[in-house]
Amino acid sequence: MLELLWLLLPVAAASGWMAGRRAAKAPPKKTGRLSADYFRGLNHLLNEQPDKAIEVFIRMLEAEGETVEIHLALGSLFRRRGEVDRAIRIHQNLIARPTLTQAQRTEALQELGLDYARSGLYDRAEEIFQELAEVRAHAERALRELLDIYQQERDWEQAVDTAKRLASRTGQSHDLQIAHYHCELADELKVAGDLSRALTQTGRALSVDPGCVRASLLQGDLENSRGNTKAALRAYRRVADQDSEYLPEVLDRLQAGYTALGREDEFHDYLRGQIERTRAIAPVLALAEMIRDQDGERAAGEFIVHQLEERPSLRGLDRVIDLSLEISSGNTHQILEVLHHLVAKLVTGKPLYRCGHCGFEGKTLHWQCPSCKQWSSVKPIQGIEGV
Repeated sequence: MLELLWLLLPVAAASGWMAGRRAAKAPPKKTGRLSADYFRGLNHLLNEQPDKAIEVFIRMLEAEGETVEIHLALGSLFRRRGEVDRAIRIHQNLIARPTLTQAQRTEALQELGLDYARSGLYDRAEEIFQELAEVRAHAERALRELLDIYQQERDWEQAVDTAKRLASRTGQSHDLQIAHYHCELADELKVAGDLSRALTQTGRALSVDPGCVRASLLQGDLENSRGNTKAALRAYRRVADQDSEYLPEVLDRLQAGYTALGREDEFHDYLRGQIERTRAIAPVLALAEMIRDQDGERAAGEFIVHQLEERPSLRGLDRVIDLSLEISSGNTHQILEVLHHLVAKLVTGKPLYRCGHCGFEGKTLHWQCPSCKQWSSVKPIQGIEGV
């Protein structure tokens, strides 16, 4: 309630200032009426009756020049409180006034568009922001709102066009987002079974943003679905060069491709190269499995232990204990079982991904952060708790 009081006091003050200013120009009778309404509204505020206060201020306001701003402030207040229907009513009534200037009308239209978007009436909001996008003073804000609407509605073609218009208007690149929009289209086409057109969309994504990891992963998956293992490998190998933090996402795919082609030695060399380039534990664990198949559990465990000196990792430790269990017995085996249980619980409870923008954590990779809505900000966690 106190928070609402502080929000309404500026509106009351503005109403009083307008009332006083207009009273100086008005007949004495009108002055008394306005002043009485003003103080009645303040009384409602002080008695913690914000709804009655708002009704009083609404009755006071006449949508003429000076009071338009107060209407807009009240409407915005209603929207922030979640009373979108009341905000819509205020802004609709304001727009209907014939005395508004063009600038005041576009300002009211923008607020009404925000009301509609907040209430989920995206078609109405879209219509308003399309109109405002043609008004220079409101174009950037309108295009940003349209982009948000198209993302909510998953209208990726419109999102691509709007992002391009926004980039042209602001001079700021939106290539990263546009590439993801093409990937969204590719995903939809993949589900529909149109692999050829889906590949075209991944190509467009990479032409817009050559560093788009998602496009490379998706392109590799599509090529695999078409039986083009070599083309899939080429796409997957790009990932480490685009962003090495996503390396854990591609290793299983690479191993399957190299194995299918009978080129396991090349995968072995690839892992060695990545271990030298990155501090991630994922390539270490992948290579340890190959060592285990060739030389046994002890050699694999010793290899991981050596690597853990340079890249401490709970997952690496868990795998060392697991391998040691397979070759231990007696009391040593019992102790290792306890340690394995404890470390496994630690590993199981840890998130796998983190947003570098807002800190959101989860166990699923999101290309758009569910919290802050940034694209490509969620990545596999690195370091002692990472992958």
